[in-house]
Amino acid sequence: MSSENSSVTKGGELPSGEAKAEQESKPERLFKVAFDLPEETASWVPASAELLWTGKTSVKMEVQVRNTPFYVKGIAFADIVRVRADHERREFVFEEFVAESGHSTIRIILKDDKVQEVADSLLRSFDCSWEIDSTGYLWAIDVPPIVDYSLLKAELLRIANDGRIGIEEAALSEVHRERPVSPKSDT
Repeated sequence: MSSENSSVTKGGELPSGEAKAEQESKPERLFKVAFDLPEETASWVPASAELLWTGKTSVKMEVQVRNTPFYVKGIAFADIVRVRADHERREFVFEEFVAESGHSTIRIILKDDKVQEVADSLLRSFDCSWEIDSTGYLWAIDVPPIVDYSLLKAELLRIANDGRIGIEEAALSEVHRERPVSPKSDT
């Protein structure tokens, strides 16, 4: 899944079949990066930074995001970001955005306890993955590049218009921004 598995050995030769199999069977080592939150977010979130899982890339101090953020805006699953070591805080800290992955991050807040099954079913039908915060009401949703976001958005807006959820588009990839919202069909 990641480009690290296709690396070249010291001598410039590709790894042997056995070495490659061993390399691919090792689980990817992930580490957390702190994304500082703006003051207006920090006032209602019980933290000043959100920690996201990341994986190494072939470029020093650039990492690939491995989960969907609950609070950070402008970042989606698999995006590439540059980090810096903050020795005082003893953690890696987000420095700048490098490249988008094509994934988008949207968030919903459940306003009705009975809408959970509806949201679950809808997201599964679009092959989205999501994380749910400890309250059970805030969902951070990863929308893969292959999803027709205009159709998903139309369904989410239908539920939102009923007052059952709130929606936030936290990071829309170019792929999802380009597709216009599909007109409603009467058939």
